[in-house]
Amino acid sequence: MSVAVILYHQTMTRWEPDARGRLALAAMELYVERGFEQATVADIAERAGLTERTFFRHFTDKREVLFSGQDQFLDLFVSAVRSAPEDATPMEAVAAALAAAAADFEPRRAWSQERGRIIAGNAGLQERELIKLAHLSTAVASALRERGIGEPTASLAAQSGIAVFHVGFAEWIDPANTRSFAQIIAEGLAALRVVTSSA
Repeated sequence: MSVAVILYHQTMTRWEPDARGRLALAAMELYVERGFEQATVADIAERAGLTERTFFRHFTDKREVLFSGQDQFLDLFVSAVRSAPEDATPMEAVAAALAAAAADFEPRRAWSQERGRIIAGNAGLQERELIKLAHLSTAVASALRERGIGEPTASLAAQSGIAVFHVGFAEWIDPANTRSFAQIIAEGLAALRVVTSSA
């Protein structure tokens, strides 16, 4: 499946007058065709039929195409933790956040697979991805502390949940996978319970 087809269903039609969407589509096409390092901002803008100046109005750099939406994703996680039932345990609150994330990602599996392949081929992008996960863990721990959870429980629960997400995401985007992200997350949480109960 081509990136054009993937993004056609996920963000925009090919000719819709949406500058950000056109730039994202052009960038993903070029990252797949040429490799991330070889695709320049000038190439992306030209492919989208726009100017470099327009690109920088929407993205800080070409990496941001792959990481845009991070703030909304973090907000989704944190909101789910905050809105978990008052009597929820720390891991139950984290599990609620993981379930919300899985539901949000499910329709975007094809795009996530392309993005995953691009990131896997570039050490700098892999580092950026790990930094993103670290920020997410910090935010989730903070939300748990707002619920009255002390340390180190809040940080341990947050980091455990993000580990489940990270491992589960890799399984979900594997081309051989046929399970939903929600199912993989549930299995990951069950495996975590086994590990901690046997420790």
